[in-house]
Amino acid sequence: METAPPAPAGFLSSFRTLGDSLIATVQDRLDLLSVELQEEKFRLIQTFIWISAAVFTGMMAIAFASLTLVYLFWASARLAVLGGLTVFYALALVAIIIAFRRFIARQPSPLLATRQEIGEDRSCIRNHS
Repeated sequence: METAPPAPAGFLSSFRTLGDSLIATVQDRLDLLSVELQEEKFRLIQTFIWISAAVFTGMMAIAFASLTLVYLFWASARLAVLGGLTVFYALALVAIIIAFRRFIARQPSPLLATRQEIGEDRSCIRNHS
């Protein structure tokens, strides 16, 4: 007994397959987007905690070092010490701002993997049409 060859897929079946593939692709990209957003959130929180700790400890060190210097030189050269500390702190602020701008410039683009995958999807669709 011979089995009949499978009937060719109908027009409606082709649309169902296409729709299913499209929805699966969108779901994959949304999953990737979700993972990347979680990573960005974690990185942002981690950066905020590090910055907060650095600012707090830096301000405490600066305050106590300044008070110590002013106390030591109060009788002999208080204006020179206060002026020197002001210049030092201003230069340190400029250096920190420059370093922070470089840090921000080196950070990866947000959602880079998602955008790359969508670009690959688009090029795949263009090449097959």
